[in-house]
Amino acid sequence: MPIFQVQVLKGRSSEQIKGLIADVTQAAVKNLSVKPEQVRVLVTEIDHSHWGAGGLPMKEIRKTKGLSQA
Repeated sequence: MPIFQVQVLKGRSSEQIKGLIADVTQAAVKNLSVKPEQVRVLVTEIDHSHWGAGGLPMKEIRKTKGLSQA
């Protein structure tokens, strides 16, 4: 039983997460020769203040680029 862990920044809609789960499942079915019901997909949403790049929290990076926190 393959288990996939996916981490994304918070702000995605339920429909986007649903589509991601479906796509990851189909990739596993295609590439690992398993049945869809055998695939597990765990999606963890990370707050912008708990994710960083270049030594800065993503929340600050997004603020300097004028991007939404959602």
